[in-house]
Amino acid sequence: MLKRLRGRKAVRESAEALYRTVVEQARSPAFYSDAGVPDTLDGRFELVALHAFMVMRRLQAEPDRTGVLAQALFDAMFDDMDRSLRELGAGDLGVGRRVKFMASSFLGRVKAYEGGLDGGEDALRSALVRNLYGTVPAPADGASAMARYTRHQLEALETQPLDDLVAGRVRFDAAFALPVGTG
Repeated sequence: MLKRLRGRKAVRESAEALYRTVVEQARSPAFYSDAGVPDTLDGRFELVALHAFMVMRRLQAEPDRTGVLAQALFDAMFDDMDRSLRELGAGDLGVGRRVKFMASSFLGRVKAYEGGLDGGEDALRSALVRNLYGTVPAPADGASAMARYTRHQLEALETQPLDDLVAGRVRFDAAFALPVGTG
């Protein structure tokens, strides 16, 4: 039983470390300044969701080994959303509903991004436009840059050993700049 408790704690700690890296990457100013993603609560949520999707997708390479970690990452993400809403002053009664809606929205994004990846560059770009930009007009070069960025980061994540992710270490390719104006 003690081994199981230590195992759960280790998974939770790894998931929290992965989530911190996801948030750090999603906060990169280039997404807002260069790609035109709205610097709003919605825009920030969308970028966290996109990066969490990328990490979770990598974790699905071996679901028997990493499925529990993927679920723990999901849980860490929405525990943080709950905490953030409460800090912003949302009433206790409404927080649960909002977090449930956000979780449902995230699952919709996962489906849209998976479909976009299967459907080619235009399909991924369309999914990113709908989600990252919402009701704000997406700059054509920004949306195209985000599609290239997403594909590049997914490829970079594929080269990372799952052992690193299981240990809570994920690296986004910092050398890849958003190539705005080239697409």
